[in-house]
Amino acid sequence: MVARKTAPLTPRISPPDLPDALDAVRDVRSHSDLLAVEIGGISGDVSVAHSHIAEARIEPSSVDRFDATGAQLVDVAIDRLRAVELIGRDGGWRNVELTGGRVATLDGLRARWDSVVLRGVHVDYLSLASASLSDVLFVDCRFDTIDLPQARLTRVAFEGCRADEVDTRGLRGSDLDLRGLEALAFTDLHALSGAWLDAAQAELHAVAFAQALGIRVAG
Repeated sequence: MVARKTAPLTPRISPPDLPDALDAVRDVRSHSDLLAVEIGGISGDVSVAHSHIAEARIEPSSVDRFDATGAQLVDVAIDRLRAVELIGRDGGWRNVELTGGRVATLDGLRARWDSVVLRGVHVDYLSLASASLSDVLFVDCRFDTIDLPQARLTRVAFEGCRADEVDTRGLRGSDLDLRGLEALAFTDLHALSGAWLDAAQAELHAVAFAQALGIRVAG
């Protein structure tokens, strides 16, 4: 008989591997190939779409739109970014840490994240529709809405996070640890099959779970 799991597998996180010396860059553009750089002094609308950025640090910045559509980020640390839009559609992030800051919209449609950490970030709207996330950790983050329709999540965990609403329609998860996510509502409770909740969360959403199973709750 196969033993039942008593806890989900934890995300396998590798922090960004950055060299001791980085070349300062103040002008970035799309379709670039950037290695061992420190990007700073950016503002307004910034585009690194379809670029390859590796072993890099993005200094604290305040931008309107940071467009990383189709970009490949490997071993990148992003510190205290403030952005109206952070666009990462169709991009690949590996060994990336986003720490601090405030992002109104983080658009990761069809993104591929592997060994990614968001720590202490306030994101009003996090969209990861149809995205593939493996070994991803969210720590002390605040979300208004998390959109995960048709997303695939493997070894994804939350610690000390809050969200008003989580759209889970069509979500597929393996070792998905939601125990550290205080969410007011999940859109599709059937999609949480196999995910991990703690007893307090299960109690909070008990009526919604019952209704999803066709149980009439009165009184």
